[in-house]
Amino acid sequence: MTARINRDTKLCMSLSGRPGNFGTRFQNHLYETLGLDFVYKAFTTQDIEGAVRGIRALGIRGCAISMPFKEAVIPLIDALDPSADSIGAVNTIVNDDGHLTGYNTDYLAVVALMRRHEVPTDIRWALAGAGGMAKAVASALVDYGYTNGTIVARNADKRAALADRLGLAHAAETPGDGGMIINATPIGMAGGAEAEALSFPMKAIEHAAIVFDVVAIPTETPLIRAARAAGRRIITGDEVLVLQGREQFVLYTGVQPDDEAVKTAAQVALAP
Repeated sequence: MTARINRDTKLCMSLSGRPGNFGTRFQNHLYETLGLDFVYKAFTTQDIEGAVRGIRALGIRGCAISMPFKEAVIPLIDALDPSADSIGAVNTIVNDDGHLTGYNTDYLAVVALMRRHEVPTDIRWALAGAGGMAKAVASALVDYGYTNGTIVARNADKRAALADRLGLAHAAETPGDGGMIINATPIGMAGGAEAEALSFPMKAIEHAAIVFDVVAIPTETPLIRAARAAGRRIITGDEVLVLQGREQFVLYTGVQPDDEAVKTAAQVALAP
């Protein structure tokens, strides 16, 4: 157990439009369990350029990046890991002596989840969203052989840009032909303007084989509740959250926590 914060304690942080408690609880629990001299704190900002300058100037070791900053930070940092470069979205910054590198651990988490749930690569899928998280999910799927997909979004230019870059179809409405549907929008997120809304119509949910909601808080989003009631296979956003948080922890500390430590940290982080 770390004795107390001192002048040598390394600081990690997050930047989000709506800060939550998951990252703070998850990371700090692992620091304490493994006896690491780190501390983690969540922040929001109206000045993303100033915040990134602060990461560099103050020697902050790492920073998780959430909506709406995943694309805005790219011109402010020094390098992109391939996981972020191919997507055009960053969810993690690592500071090595003032050199800031952007990663995307959401991408890595999605790949791991497809393998864990044994989702066949020939499945048809439709993804709602065209922002930073949608880019991570779609890019991960395509890079690992899931090429039979459709990007669904109201903004025609954004959905076309993402779909064309990855060789996918795009549409304003969800194709109702089964397969896997994936929500990568903020719809259903606790505290959001559409917290009680469904990200897909009921017809699409009832015809889907697998329903995947990237929204992690709450775990039981309206989409997941509807899919569960309809007897669909589900993949929940907290699975993404835990896997990507583990990857961030390793990037910040260089330490690989064991599965039991991660499971306990996730339970602590997701507790009410």
